[in-house]
Amino acid sequence: MDRPARDPFGSRRLIVAPVAAASSWAAALLPRCTFPAPGTAVVCAVSGGADSLALLVLAVAAGCEVTAVHVDHGLRRGSAGEAQVVAEAAARFGVRFRAERIELVDGPNLEARARAARYAVLPPGVLTGHTADDQAETVLVNLLRGAGVDGLAGIRPERRPLLGLRRADTADLCRGLELEPVVDPMNLDGRFTRVRIRHELLPLLNDIAGCDIVPVLTRQSSHLRDAADLLSLLASNLDPTDAKALAAAPRPLAAVSLREWLRAETATEHPVDADAIDRVLRVARGETRATEIAGGHRVARRGQRLRVEPAGGETES
Repeated sequence: MDRPARDPFGSRRLIVAPVAAASSWAAALLPRCTFPAPGTAVVCAVSGGADSLALLVLAVAAGCEVTAVHVDHGLRRGSAGEAQVVAEAAARFGVRFRAERIELVDGPNLEARARAARYAVLPPGVLTGHTADDQAETVLVNLLRGAGVDGLAGIRPERRPLLGLRRADTADLCRGLELEPVVDPMNLDGRFTRVRIRHELLPLLNDIAGCDIVPVLTRQSSHLRDAADLLSLLASNLDPTDAKALAAAPRPLAAVSLREWLRAETATEHPVDADAIDRVLRVARGETRATEIAGGHRVARRGQRLRVEPAGGETES
């Protein structure tokens, strides 16, 4: 009769040759990850896909005290069974598990609504399984949206310890550990911009460039993140409610200051677009009294001060 043995990930289970080999290979991935120090308590968002299952496994391998949380969006029949996949993986690797359920309906802006609802039930500081491929896709998504420097900086590395890995790495790790990831049909649904970028645009860019474009895009996002951080630091000395100071400041600094202020004031996920920033700067210069911005808000000038108000009332012509 086989005897349970302790494996490098800290779980008790039967050791078989493929798993033992994959354990050593997984350890080789850790230098490319950015997990916190061993012993740190972390919460991992685990959907059951290859990336998030790899996140769970590698967090344990890094010595973290892991809690896996699965969020069921209730969008398709059988989705509750995906929580069981995560629960079994959590039990296998000796980590805590919690399941959350939210109710969504299919329709417009589904990706954004699902993301917002998911993060609403996940704790602050949750780790996610985003990879370098996700980073490249995000840069292209934001480029198509007309994002500025901050958007083209892509996914921030905080709480994303797998950004140094590729999607193929997580799939290989799951295969080696004999984990069977959940396949989300949304990842094949051509209604979503990100899906078309993944399956159509990125292969075309690879063909045009004659190389794998993902490292190029991730490197560019890192450079732009440095630039965005510098602009944010310089703009931190600028009061975004001071109309006179905004009007006198260089536009890039004024734009950064306004975006950060408006994001906080309106509690919106995406930064205010460039056209709205230009309209707000017109308000700061006294060229118009107020202007509406997305999310049912407007920015008005009272004396030398800007303030955010509910939309409505007198705006620019």
